[in-house]
Amino acid sequence: MKGASVPAVVGMPSPLFLWRFKAILFLLWGLCCCKIGWDSVMRMSADLRDLFLYEVFLYYNPLFLVALMIWLWGVNLWVFAQSSVNYVKVFDLAQTHLSHREIWRCATWLTLIVPTSMTAYLYLYSHGEVSLAASQPVLLYAILLIVLLSPFDMFYLSSRFYFLRTMLRIVLPLQAITFPDFFLADIFTSMSKVFSDLERSVCRMVNRQVATIAWFEADSICGSHSIAIPLVLVLPYLCRFFQCIRQYKDTKEKSCLLNALKYSTAVPVIFLSALKYHVFPDQWVSFYRPLWLISGVINSLYSFYWDIKRDWDLSILTRIFMFKSPSTWTSLLYGRNWVYYWVLGSNLVLRCTWTYKLSAHLRHNYLTVFAITALEMLRRFQWVFFRVENEWNKMTAKQNFEMSSDMPSESDRLLESSSHTV
Repeated sequence: MKGASVPAVVGMPSPLFLWRFKAILFLLWGLCCCKIGWDSVMRMSADLRDLFLYEVFLYYNPLFLVALMIWLWGVNLWVFAQSSVNYVKVFDLAQTHLSHREIWRCATWLTLIVPTSMTAYLYLYSHGEVSLAASQPVLLYAILLIVLLSPFDMFYLSSRFYFLRTMLRIVLPLQAITFPDFFLADIFTSMSKVFSDLERSVCRMVNRQVATIAWFEADSICGSHSIAIPLVLVLPYLCRFFQCIRQYKDTKEKSCLLNALKYSTAVPVIFLSALKYHVFPDQWVSFYRPLWLISGVINSLYSFYWDIKRDWDLSILTRIFMFKSPSTWTSLLYGRNWVYYWVLGSNLVLRCTWTYKLSAHLRHNYLTVFAITALEMLRRFQWVFFRVENEWNKMTAKQNFEMSSDMPSESDRLLESSSHTV
């Protein structure tokens, strides 16, 4: 009624305000981790500091790279949602599949807990709590494994089951290969260095070498000369190789054999590099290193050729950025020649760093290897756009052809009408 007192309604904060508030908290948390970590490192003696940082880097850098890959995959899904590419049909996903927002939520949690665990490790070790420090990476790995394998209906059970089932199909290609199978296997080839570091980290945890200097012995079971390192590096390529063989068995297409040959060229790069620790230095310099360089060049150029000729369709390189609604990204990226040249040039350059990433004898330059592995993930990130769009165009072209073949032609309709009697 007019003149009556109306209770004040407390308004909810806007989504933009909440986003800014979360961003500020995230920034403050990051600054706190950096400050505590830096102070902890400065407390150590200079002669042990580099060795200790190398060990810390080994435990946590693969998880940082996994988080980066999840962030980039969320960006891929966001772009697909804005464009005409129906990635749900391409990957044959259920209606309960994760959206780009849910993917980013997973990446956010991983980005939070990994630096927190690393900061706790640095702080505890620098203050003399060695046993508690050693438990930090072990606890983190155990929690992540439990979350991934948990059979309970939480943490996106259906999506985790889809991911684990696809991984099983990659390792055991006993059935017809689908697009999600070889797509995820291709991404795993870009993460071979991540898998290698995960294996070395788990090896040291199992053998109780965390927060000790026993792991620094090169000839130990978890040392830099371990035969497990090249075996883990080559595993994603072998899985993809056997997928191609299985595809050839099902389709009899010779292109499958050529694709299998591409993945097989990574094998000599990996094992020739590992031979450095098992042959005399003169033999490595005079014989094995030239072979390693030649095999690296072959692998890089063959992979680049396959990206351009087979995985992508050069006539549609920029249509992925034609969004349904007007956007700044559309005006910046759609139909621009510089996007075309950037994709070709960056893909060639980053393919040529393939040899460095796959070479075990260069892994002591851990910061450089980390940077190159991150760049390889960025290359795979832009590869995803054009590979998925190419597959979607093939699916729509096939559907249009089937629909046109099912429709009767004009001559058939005329003959059918003339056969009727009035």
